[in-house]
Amino acid sequence: MSLPAKVMRDGLLEKRSSGLLQLWKKKRCVLTEEGLRLHNCKGSGGGDAPSSAWSSKAKELRFERMATVDCVEYKRGLVYFTVVMATGKEIDFRCAQEGTAWNAEIALALVRYKNLQAVQTGRNRHLSSAHLGSTGEDEEL
Repeated sequence: MSLPAKVMRDGLLEKRSSGLLQLWKKKRCVLTEEGLRLHNCKGSGGGDAPSSAWSSKAKELRFERMATVDCVEYKRGLVYFTVVMATGKEIDFRCAQEGTAWNAEIALALVRYKNLQAVQTGRNRHLSSAHLGSTGEDEEL
């Protein structure tokens, strides 16, 4: 099992349910280097609930399965945005407009993750081509 990922941000977001009514539900969201964890609220209390009111089980939206963060709209002091998964599934969120918006932080973390993956892939290709090319044929050049 790997070490816990570094927490980059922890706070409240509202997620639109996928049901018929598409209600907005409060979630405690934890942004890490690997993705976004969504914790359900156990009670029906509003506002900032104490940490014991949040479930320990979480749904995880991993960056490796995310495609993009888009559809940003600003209305009545709220930021609305969509996380698009690699499968094409869209997950709608909203948060308060004040401070650094969640959509920007998630998008930057996703770009950082994808860049690190690309660098790692490039290194692996370079190492494998260097290993395959070490037959001595290149020494004459």
